Amino acid sequence: MTEHQFEHRGDAPDKVLLITGTSSGIGLATAVAAARAGFTTVATMRDPDRAQALRTAAADAGVAVDVRPLDVTDADSVAACLAAVARDHGRLDALVNNAGISNFDPTMEMSTMAALRANLEVNFFGVIEVSRAAMPLLRAVGGRLVTIGSVHGIVGQPFNEAYCAAKFAIEGFMESLAPVAEAHGVKVSVVVPGFVSDTEFGVFPDINRKTIQADSGPYAPTFADYIAWIGSQGWEGAGQLAHQVADVVVRTLRADRPAFRVPSGPWAAEYLDQKLADRDGATVQTLARTWIGRPAIPSHLSE
Repeated sequence: MTEHQFEHRGDAPDKVLLITGTSSGIGLATAVAAARAGFTTVATMRDPDRAQALRTAAADAGVAVDVRPLDVTDADSVAACLAAVARDHGRLDALVNNAGISNFDPTMEMSTMAALRANLEVNFFGVIEVSRAAMPLLRAVGGRLVTIGSVHGIVGQPFNEAYCAAKFAIEGFMESLAPVAEAHGVKVSVVVPGFVSDTEFGVFPDINRKTIQADSGPYAPTFADYIAWIGSQGWEGAGQLAHQVADVVVRTLRADRPAFRVPSGPWAAEYLDQKLADRDGATVQTLARTWIGRPAIPSHLSE
């Protein structure tokens, strides 16, 4: 079976799905899970030379995926990919926006504007670029638009302002879009993962903690406290796995009436419960202070 030939199986034999950012992590796992569920899966990534892990995982699962190049920050790349999918497959039933980058800096003022803008370009504007290009195809078939959000689009994470800003923005954009899209036949959902231990986001490989702390200026002690808190959680052995999040994504794609916001597990659901019940923001601010080694403000002083 070649790259562009497909064995339809499962309960979605005629459905075409495009996923962004499939070279690793949640995107890779979702591409394989969707193909196993019967979707004709178009797995995209900025650099197809990085597709070997995906091809191996798909082969091990006994399925095929259609690997194509797509750079979410390049409008021409997005347009060319969507046009090719429409030409080669004749339709697009679902889009999963997964491509993203992490951004862990000392603070907003210690980072650079270029780094902050680059994060928003991938994590926010890139999602919108692909969604805009896909929407006419999705409208034509009454399709699905699913975006991978984050608990950090619900609860802000210290020292990760740009990433959180992008994920907050995606939440607001998709929440605003959802009723309009549904009126025209397209169901919109945001899947909200918590900590995912077997992805690059989970193990924080891009964090050179000593270098960041050295560059943190007056924030160095606070950064040290935050890193110590991360280490105390034992997350790297306790989080969800990418394939578990992928299963939630596939269930959302297959649901007759999917929810708008779908936590990927109990840990994410707990974050959502805290934030959505936090009318004045005090609960989340109190929680965040514990992450950076600062005591909660007594209630009589916070009023």
